[in-house]
Amino acid sequence: MELKKLSLIICSIFLVLSVNANADTDKECFEKVSRGIFKFNQGFDNIILEPIAKGYNKLPEPVRNGTKNFTSNIATLLSIPNHLLQGEIRLAGHATGSFLVNTTVGVLGLGNPASLMGLENQKEDLGQTLGTYGVGEGCYFVLPFLGPTTARDTLGMIIDNNYLDPFAKVTWHEREIKSMSGNKIDYVGVKSATAIDFRGDNITSFESLEKNSIDFYAATKSLYLQNRKNKINNSSESEDDWGNLDN
Repeated sequence: MELKKLSLIICSIFLVLSVNANADTDKECFEKVSRGIFKFNQGFDNIILEPIAKGYNKLPEPVRNGTKNFTSNIATLLSIPNHLLQGEIRLAGHATGSFLVNTTVGVLGLGNPASLMGLENQKEDLGQTLGTYGVGEGCYFVLPFLGPTTARDTLGMIIDNNYLDPFAKVTWHEREIKSMSGNKIDYVGVKSATAIDFRGDNITSFESLEKNSIDFYAATKSLYLQNRKNKINNSSESEDDWGNLDN
């Protein structure tokens, strides 16, 4: 079965889950499984991701800033179509301008001169777009390596990666594009760099949450769901998954 057909089937399943799930944001369909996957992810984090992130934090600040700017610039490519789907023409224009300026003047996105020009770069994905259309979160669950998600956000992620994200399209599905070439390693590498940069920024927050939480799984779930609500509502002080204010 072709990847696209399989993706569409998966999308349909998650859409049904999202529409039919209880409106209660605490709705969980697979809590026992999710808790098991959450423990697996913790083990992966303790053994691999956290040590790499701590090493990353020891790199010179210009290197870390360049990595952050580069991955953020690539993520802008996904924000542009989602701004348009939400009818946010001004933000789509700002995101397009930000990508063009940072890719050229900012040397492939290593610099961020667009921010100095006042160009907004608010990150958007299809999960947020569906939320603005009133699609419910559906079931909450945890994915291996990827972490917390909901039926709606998983549906959005599948469609983003297969249809809306130009970077994913060129790198992950390059065989489907006759006139373009890419490499799956590029896609995985950028996503890995994004995860390491995020983990490095939140070493202290992560440790504090784990130490002070009676139920770390439940605390992580609460933070994730609140963060997604903030992003869908375009809160001026939306927080990331560990409670840090986004810029």
